[in-house]
Amino acid sequence: PNRVLLGCFLLHYAHRALIFPLLIREGKPTPFFTFVLALLFCVFNGYLQGRSLTTYATYPPGWLGDSRFIAGFLGWLIGMAINIHSDHILRNLRKPGETGYKIPRGGMFEYVSGANFFGEILEWFGFALACCTIESLAFALCTLFILGSRARQHHK
Repeated sequence: PNRVLLGCFLLHYAHRALIFPLLIREGKPTPFFTFVLALLFCVFNGYLQGRSLTTYATYPPGWLGDSRFIAGFLGWLIGMAINIHSDHILRNLRKPGETGYKIPRGGMFEYVSGANFFGEILEWFGFALACCTIESLAFALCTLFILGSRARQHHK
């Protein structure tokens, strides 16, 4: 279970760090202070999740068949799919050279205005359920507060 869960965490960040940057088009520059805060958060959280799953978290035999793991893994998987699909919709809102605000349509944007944020929040709460560790719950809550406030701001 520890390897599977660590693999989920690493898969998300491999996508976010290696694939996502290759797909994005030019956009607004990120302020340096925001970049540093995000980097520090990711380094600290990566250490915390990695240390938890490689050293402290122990699971009973059959954990991968436990309903908490299955429900959590499905939440993580669905959340990641929503996040990736929503990012795709956002990347394709404007044609090259176009500017101005556009409202995204399709996918989960038909139900929530911040579908990309919703997907990531669902992803990390699913991860927390699959892990059942205080570290993964802390990460899910941080994600909720950080992305929830960004989603609210984008909605306005």
